[in-house]
Amino acid sequence: MPVALFWTFVVIMLAFGVMVVVFRNPVASALSLVVCFLGLAALYISLDAFFLGVIQILVYAGAVMVLFLFIIMLLDLKGEQRRSFNLIAVFGGVVVIVLFVKVLSDVCYGYQSGNAVFPAITHNAEHGDTWQVGMALFEQYKLPLQMIGTLIVVASVGAVLLSKRELK
Repeated sequence: MPVALFWTFVVIMLAFGVMVVVFRNPVASALSLVVCFLGLAALYISLDAFFLGVIQILVYAGAVMVLFLFIIMLLDLKGEQRRSFNLIAVFGGVVVIVLFVKVLSDVCYGYQSGNAVFPAITHNAEHGDTWQVGMALFEQYKLPLQMIGTLIVVASVGAVLLSKRELK
């Protein structure tokens, strides 16, 4: 993948990630998250992880975002009203950003093998990408996979209960 194309996808992801937080309308934020997911899928495909790229589009940009939009519409959320300027919150945000950049730079520059070249992806003729991802999920990540599934079900049930109106 050309370096310019990589950085284009990174900039798209970062810009739309910022828009998710900045937009006051929850529907606009959710749609910005879809574009961020599509940029991530493009990066997966550029790394020859075609299965992960397609699953990123189908599962996250498709199913999960439809679920998010359904819950947003079910709750009938309106755009957030502008609040007064809070100097303490802005100062706290700047402190968090500075600390995040410091930790990120420590990790990037403190890791000795950070400049190592990645080995070429070996394609197993007997088993494809799908088999390798499935084996990793079900052998190494059983508990996190189950926890995420349970969390999504609980969040959906909670959204339905919150949107339920009382009969008079």
